[in-house]
Amino acid sequence: MAPASLSWCLSAALALFCGSPWRPAHSALAPENEVPLRPTTWVPEGKITSVVLPKGRTRRLYFTLMKKAPALSVTVSPCDLPIEWSLAARTLKDRPLKSLQWSTKKSTPEVWWRGPGTEEKMHSFTGNAVNSYEGPPHPRATIYTLRLRAQQHSTRATVYLHVGRGPSGAFPLLPSDPRVHTLGVGMTSVTLSWAPSASLTGLPQTQKSYDYCVLANSRRNYPSLCAARVSAGREKEQKGEKRQEARRRRITAWPILKEWWWQQWDSYPEPRTPPSSLAGLQCACQGTESVCTVSELLPDTQYYFDVFVMDRLNGTSAAYEGTFARTHEEARAAVVALREGELRWVTFGDGGSGSARFFSFRPRGWQQSGLLTLQSCAGGEKVTVTVSSKGQVLTSQAVGGDLVHIWLRGSQSYLIHLEGEGSTANPVLPEGLAASVKMQASSAYHRKEVPSLPSTLQIKSFNRLRGCNTVTLAWMGTEERSLYCVYRRKLGERDAEAGGASALTAPCLGPESRSDTERVLCKYFQELNPRRAVTTAVIGGLEPETAYVFDVYLMRRWGIPVMYASKMVKTRREC
Repeated sequence: MAPASLSWCLSAALALFCGSPWRPAHSALAPENEVPLRPTTWVPEGKITSVVLPKGRTRRLYFTLMKKAPALSVTVSPCDLPIEWSLAARTLKDRPLKSLQWSTKKSTPEVWWRGPGTEEKMHSFTGNAVNSYEGPPHPRATIYTLRLRAQQHSTRATVYLHVGRGPSGAFPLLPSDPRVHTLGVGMTSVTLSWAPSASLTGLPQTQKSYDYCVLANSRRNYPSLCAARVSAGREKEQKGEKRQEARRRRITAWPILKEWWWQQWDSYPEPRTPPSSLAGLQCACQGTESVCTVSELLPDTQYYFDVFVMDRLNGTSAAYEGTFARTHEEARAAVVALREGELRWVTFGDGGSGSARFFSFRPRGWQQSGLLTLQSCAGGEKVTVTVSSKGQVLTSQAVGGDLVHIWLRGSQSYLIHLEGEGSTANPVLPEGLAASVKMQASSAYHRKEVPSLPSTLQIKSFNRLRGCNTVTLAWMGTEERSLYCVYRRKLGERDAEAGGASALTAPCLGPESRSDTERVLCKYFQELNPRRAVTTAVIGGLEPETAYVFDVYLMRRWGIPVMYASKMVKTRREC
């Protein structure tokens, strides 16, 4: 007995995991009139029935009518995908006897199917739009069969049965012109209008059971609220698809058994009422007004707009014919071409916020290389420079009081974008300019790197060498041969007594903004050893017991001149 029992268990396991030898009840080889053994789904009158439609399987729903019913209407509302549905009336020659001993495995419609009779198709439809059959009942029908089938993928639909003449009142009414019109299109907003629904206009003001809902998206128009809700849920699923798949693999220990069980007919109870109409959705406009302005949109983007009229009491909705519009693109700022070696002051205006300036530069030479030098002229202002080429951002960085060097190479032209925030007026700038940035672009076709800068920008004066008419200054240079120019500025008694930063020269004031009378001397200097790159200058022709401010500028062929920190020196009274 033990070997026989073991053999039987192995045979059962192989049949379960490798395929059952018995054909499923819903096999495609079964005849159309053969009703599988499954619970019967009856369509109640005056209630919305939600139906799950698995791909490739026909769902049947049944209903009967009372005698002398004046008329009937069946409304089928697909969710998001096209479906096929048909309504048929079956007439039986002999009605089953009430005293017939029913088998526990047979449902009432199944027994009627097996009896002799004829079937007549009354209506059929294919698509994803809401469709209804309205007409008189069949004169000799015993039972009505509603068949629904998903064409592409598994989906869901709702069925509503109404017995009697006239509208059922379960669905909102659409106007004769259900189109959504575009009144105006802006850069970040679109204004829509539509004809009012008769369901709203026919109600008293005290009764507010209907609302409009406007949905906006950048993908497509939706035929129903259910389709919009499914699309929103699908996006959430895609975001966590990998995480859900890993979790599903851990939980599903018997994938073959689960697949076999899923292919059986659905025996779980289906919801009789649909979920909340706005579950997972956010209306751009909601209310009873037939005009809506959808704001906070992106410029130069195509959007699709859908309008739905909702019945909050019955949980139903009707969709207008959606529309689409493309928002206007942002106003393109003027792009100024920078000339070779041109020193430009870029101002952002007094009290401006969020200002932007655009420039373009084309380096000379076949190497297509250049040097961009910038310096901010206001300590409290935030300035950002972004360099791009052919739509690709090459670099983006902040610009401060220190010189910023950006090496340009590999492109024929560059787009330079300066963005300033919180600009404030700076009284020390020439001609009352607002906070600004100094910028210069130069071709550097024979250079391989950014020019070197001195190790320090401090100026030193020698007290022992300070006289009544002369002072001696020293500063650090570079290993490159460069020109250094010294400027002086005489201070008044008040400025000399105050001293400090107020008496010093603004760091953005370059040689171009200084008078020729202030220039004392210019000299070339070069030292290959950076540690010994120190040069000195004796400044004569000064007045005794007088304070002077001395400025040294490193004049370069490429880039903005480098200004050393100002140095205030006072000559002796007696020598």
